[in-house]
Amino acid sequence: MHIDTHAHINFSAYREDGENIIRDSLHDNVWMVVVGADYKTSKRALDYANRYEKGVYAAVGLHPMHLFQFRAATEDYDFHTRGEEFNYGSYEKLASFPKVVAVGEIGLDYYHMDIGLDAREVKAAQRDVFWQQLLLARTLDIPALIHCRQAHDDMISILKDFRKEHRQLIPVDRPWAVMHCFSGDEDLAWQYFNLGLIISFTGIITFSRQWDDLIRKVPNNKFMIETDCPFLTPEPYRGERNLPVYVKYVAKRIAEIRKAETEKIAEMTTRTARDFFRI
Repeated sequence: MHIDTHAHINFSAYREDGENIIRDSLHDNVWMVVVGADYKTSKRALDYANRYEKGVYAAVGLHPMHLFQFRAATEDYDFHTRGEEFNYGSYEKLASFPKVVAVGEIGLDYYHMDIGLDAREVKAAQRDVFWQQLLLARTLDIPALIHCRQAHDDMISILKDFRKEHRQLIPVDRPWAVMHCFSGDEDLAWQYFNLGLIISFTGIITFSRQWDDLIRKVPNNKFMIETDCPFLTPEPYRGERNLPVYVKYVAKRIAEIRKAETEKIAEMTTRTARDFFRI
């Protein structure tokens, strides 16, 4: 069994066949957490999760890129963000449903700064909304799925301040957030571990050796696996649309790097994910 801890089946890339992909994944013994990026996709994630007794769960949250309206374009994606004002009460209602297991995808994204607005204004808005959603997660006692792109210094600072101000809400016996699609080095990973977080790996590790050394050293209970589908498709399907079942290739690559059995990595990451999401 595998758990894809971060899938966007609720995105338009799966408009025509999302339900079939979920069924195929469950048939292949792959569970998933369907992750929202704004209110619309968060609600869609919950709708998907509510159709299944087990194996499909939801995370709801407002991604930092969706705070403002602009065109986000790279070689991996090209879409227009709608621009949404964060409404704590609306997300609180969504996050209170039993099949919602996390608040996410939330965080900071300083990569897309050329959007016709003052960068200081954009960063300040991102930090404020991120803080509110961290508080939502901790108030409901569910973990947070954190996105961070070119903003790790601010991220570390915010997490330290949040933990200090809301110490009574931070669990001491389990991780309270995950750095989704971790792209930092070993030193950065340990900074997050020391704050009570864990990290997750995507298909990037199948075509880049940048994280091999970290993967060899990371403690067994400090990481999970994900696809971030439809993005970051692993080898041997790179260039195609990503699918939750391809999380197996992430586990396989970790097993190769650690010189372990793939089944052992599957068991280990599944156990970590089930403990983290309490599913």
